[in-house]
Amino acid sequence: MSTTTGEPQRGAGTPISLSHTPARTTTLVLVAFAAVYLVWGSTYLAIRIGLESFPPLILAGLRHFTVGILLYPIFRMKTGTRPSATHWRTAVVTGTLLLVVGNGGVSWAELTVPSGITALLVATVSLWLVIVDWLRPGGVRPVARVTMGLLMGFAGLALLVGPAHLGRSERVDPRGTAVLVAASLAWACGSLYSKHGGMPGSPMLGVAMQSFTGGSILLIVALLAGEFRELQLGTVSVRSWLALGYLVVFGSGIGFSAYIYIIHKSTAARVSTYAFVNPVVALFLGWQIAGEAITLRTVIAAAVILTAVILVITAPHRTPAQVTAPVPARGEA
Repeated sequence: MSTTTGEPQRGAGTPISLSHTPARTTTLVLVAFAAVYLVWGSTYLAIRIGLESFPPLILAGLRHFTVGILLYPIFRMKTGTRPSATHWRTAVVTGTLLLVVGNGGVSWAELTVPSGITALLVATVSLWLVIVDWLRPGGVRPVARVTMGLLMGFAGLALLVGPAHLGRSERVDPRGTAVLVAASLAWACGSLYSKHGGMPGSPMLGVAMQSFTGGSILLIVALLAGEFRELQLGTVSVRSWLALGYLVVFGSGIGFSAYIYIIHKSTAARVSTYAFVNPVVALFLGWQIAGEAITLRTVIAAAVILTAVILVITAPHRTPAQVTAPVPARGEA
């Protein structure tokens, strides 16, 4: 999760250089980075395993609803904050964009798109963030280096879906790709909205609210879509139950807590590195564990898209206020 799912808002806390932190803090930061790199990169494979038994919207809904229902009372009592109507309204909007459209879209797309490719396409959130921030009222036009990154990123995306037999490999399912593009765009919109819509001062309380509202909406949509008629609890495999538990505990619990920690203890540039490390981890795990093919098309597209992401997140910005680090997509992952 992140500046939003409530991924913590940028600017919360002053970045601290690793070279100026005590040895214990430095070790904790390194461990937290490892958790974000490996855990978040592995959630795409966990989603694929969960989909062996769970319909996609139910899988995503159960994951986030569970996190919300567990964390909300804890952080409500710990902070002593009583969320206002404005806070809840923002939680509904961001929960819908980030979790319903964003994470729900990722889960649905993995029915036809390999987990590693899904992670690669979700990395384009970094590109959409720049575009949405540019097009909003008062937005800032990206510098030339960022524009080049945007063009490269979408060229890599186009490479994945056509032509049909490039490099003797099939293209990625166009419908799944379209859903992932929409999910990434929704995640970018939700991430930017969460910075200005009004959330509680506690990032974790905001996360709990968004998880509860987003998870609830996902389960309602799943009900309307008839997914509960498809679900047979007696036939859910142990693998899929473990995958759901992994997504709740590690993906949304440990992984997100680690993200909040490093966003307060390190620099935005370092934190942003997860955006191009996660797809590499996901591609490797999908290939090694799930037997997903890594074709010439995949390798070329991955190189183009990840280079584009690096160009965007490392480019100089016009003013410090406009620096925006990419936000994970829980589709997650």
